[in-house]
Amino acid sequence: MSEPVPVPSKQPVRKAFDLFDFLYKYGTIITIFVLVAVFAMTNPSFIEGGNIVNILRSISIVTIIAIGITISLTVDGFDLSVGSVASLSNAIVISMFVWFSQNTLVAILSAVAASLLVGALNSFMIVKMRIPDMLMTLATMFIIQGIALTYTKGATVSQNMVMPDGTFSEGKISPFFAKIGQVPWIILIMIVVVILVHILLTYTKHGRYMYVIGGNKEAARISGIPVNKYKIAAYMISATFASIGGIVLASRVMTAEINAGAPYLMDSVAAAFIGFSVLGAGKPNAFGTFVGAVLIGILANGLVMMSVPYYAMDIVKGTVLAFALALTYYKQK
Repeated sequence: MSEPVPVPSKQPVRKAFDLFDFLYKYGTIITIFVLVAVFAMTNPSFIEGGNIVNILRSISIVTIIAIGITISLTVDGFDLSVGSVASLSNAIVISMFVWFSQNTLVAILSAVAASLLVGALNSFMIVKMRIPDMLMTLATMFIIQGIALTYTKGATVSQNMVMPDGTFSEGKISPFFAKIGQVPWIILIMIVVVILVHILLTYTKHGRYMYVIGGNKEAARISGIPVNKYKIAAYMISATFASIGGIVLASRVMTAEINAGAPYLMDSVAAAFIGFSVLGAGKPNAFGTFVGAVLIGILANGLVMMSVPYYAMDIVKGTVLAFALALTYYKQK
């Protein structure tokens, strides 16, 4: 009787270390730690508790608005109107207090309602008229920017301002509303928004449907997913978060400046796209967007502490965004 021939055991194939893949997954987080170390060595006060809180406060509005952009990206869209929507909400909520002496609830609901109208306009033109997302929201950005300027007559809205008839405004901003933009509430609002959207996109069928639509719209439609309804919902949610960002901004500065939300557009877009590569997600996600906002906040804060001129900061932000896009789209290719 012949002995059985031993079968050689299969050795596990060791995957070669891929530096690019490692950087794709962890590059953003590593960059944050490196920046913190560099800025801390340059100025030890950078890592003090007060400055960390200041960074979190500074990124709160950017994160909230960027989360709205993230939602639009999940359905393969792109909402460029968020900055103008934030400006409009900022103007409306302050004017409700100063011009019309309304309470906090009415002021906030008025701002959100106006923003939802913008979201509805975007949705209708994109879904029904089939205008490309980026082109439509770019047009909306200019339209809403003009409406906000017309509404405020190009002036800053604040308490005790001079009205057109020469009298002073009598309305006062609610003390309760003023607390929204202060620490810790402004940071807590940001955290709640990030957690809620993370749960929505990661653990609910609606989030999965959005990702399916973003991956392959026709396949989603064939599978029975109501594509148009989810695209409409995405733009309505995006407008809502832009409105919340504008409201929080109004509470923080207690005035409505001309185009106050415009500067937040670039940072929000950068945060949303940087989030694609965080932990190798490869798709828009709430946690990645938050990490992207943290990176931008650390950069801005550290550069200020190093006395870098403000006009040079956009160069750094643009370079970071370009690098993040390069990683994301090269990996997808």
